[in-house]
Amino acid sequence: MAREDSAVFHMGERQERLLTSTWGALLAAAFCCLLWGSAFPCIKIGYALFDIAGTDTASQMLFAGTRFLLAGAMVIVFVSIARRRPLAPKRTDVGAICLLALFQTFGQYAFFYLGLAHAAGTTSSVIEASANFFAILLSALAFRQERLTGRKVAGCLLGFAGVVLINLGGSLGNFSFSFSPDGEGMILLSTLCSATSSCLIQRLSKRHDPVLLSGWQFVVGGLGLMAMGVAGGGTLSPTGPSAIALLAYMAFISAAAYSVWSLLLSVNSVSRISVYGFLNPVFGFVLSAVLLGEYQLVDPVRSICALVLVSAGIVVVNRVGAKTEGSSEARRAN
Repeated sequence: MAREDSAVFHMGERQERLLTSTWGALLAAAFCCLLWGSAFPCIKIGYALFDIAGTDTASQMLFAGTRFLLAGAMVIVFVSIARRRPLAPKRTDVGAICLLALFQTFGQYAFFYLGLAHAAGTTSSVIEASANFFAILLSALAFRQERLTGRKVAGCLLGFAGVVLINLGGSLGNFSFSFSPDGEGMILLSTLCSATSSCLIQRLSKRHDPVLLSGWQFVVGGLGLMAMGVAGGGTLSPTGPSAIALLAYMAFISAAAYSVWSLLLSVNSVSRISVYGFLNPVFGFVLSAVLLGEYQLVDPVRSICALVLVSAGIVVVNRVGAKTEGSSEARRAN
């Protein structure tokens, strides 16, 4: 089935071959995960530069909403210039934009910030990583976009084990897992929204321009988060030019990473791309140590073992034959 707005967007055959090739998908997905990983320490730095307390959920939502609104503006302006025509949605795009914004930006981050104040950091990281599991399960069982195989499950288990390992406080005996409805429960809802958005991108991109969806859903979702932040009494007080520069970089993270990720999902199966998401917390852990000076948290052996497990999971899901299977599933969906 062709996209309804194929006159506005058509991925070239060379670009599609690149994004579906093993090395092309690897480099593009790793680029996205590296950007997302840098967001973890940048959020903490941003709270300090904008004078936002860790318990000030309203200001955090306002901060996130502003970031995503700017990200949407970046995508729209840049792509409009690159294509030499406005990246403007048609009436047939509006429903898809709002649906995607509800899950990918508004729901995911509203639940995340509501739960973060009541959830343990380590537990939250592990639960967030489960979004990759949920995406593959939802794609196979709810959206019927692909088959659930033992290989996919095994790859996810390896990747998830790497995330758990990188979050261990020092030894297995020191690791505790807590769960409360208003804390970890909200984080879990956030991951379900994230997983659902991956499946929606894969489906909606068959009828709509995935880059257009990415840019405009940021605008809609960002405005929704800003409205919640303002309604809750949130404020933003930048302490200087560095605060504005950081906010611009964080907007770029979302604009670039989600646009590339959306293109990847538009031409690959959800399982093939989602498994790379296990790299996010690994990159986030290492970059937090570097940018925040938390070197004492880094155990080189544990970090290397975690990266090996995550890499093994990616290889298992993308082993020989998986690419052909994913391409066949994508063609059947079309």
